Amino acid sequence: MAQQGLYGPVSDLVWNKAQKIKLLICDVDGVFSDGRIYMGNNGEELKAFHTRDGYGVRSLLTSGFAVAVITGRKSKIVENRMTALGISQIYQGIDDKFVPFNALMQHYQVSPEEVAYIGDDMVDLPVMKAVGLAVCVADGHPYVKQHAHMVTQINGGHGALRELADLLLLSQDKFNSAHGMSI
Repeated sequence: MAQQGLYGPVSDLVWNKAQKIKLLICDVDGVFSDGRIYMGNNGEELKAFHTRDGYGVRSLLTSGFAVAVITGRKSKIVENRMTALGISQIYQGIDDKFVPFNALMQHYQVSPEEVAYIGDDMVDLPVMKAVGLAVCVADGHPYVKQHAHMVTQINGGHGALRELADLLLLSQDKFNSAHGMSI
């Protein structure tokens, strides 16, 4: 029997896994953003972030969850956005995401089954295969979707992270008491 989530039915398997999560690790490009990178003539780089995802992250942080970021690209934009959201564990320019994954588990003293990871592409698979709840955004790579416990209904950069945050909060009876901010 499936649980009723805000975005549609959620399998019992996913719901039960979500109930155990204490740490959410996120990719950036394709998750927080839609994956597109805008580059200006002078080398400036721009990305768009959705305020719904920001609200979801703030709701998780104020509800006792830890949230961290591991991304392959490095940019001041990401540092600024994640810092503004209250995320202190930001790993950028990472080729092997498994190394910071292990460091984060040690830092937060959690087991793999207490970790959720949301990604969109092949570089995310090693960590996704190791965590308790592996999530791929709706417009993620088809092969990655096959290895996810859950595929969001919403595309990356358009509120997919908020969808996952809402599930984690609902599954742990923290949704109604969560306090986010649209930043």
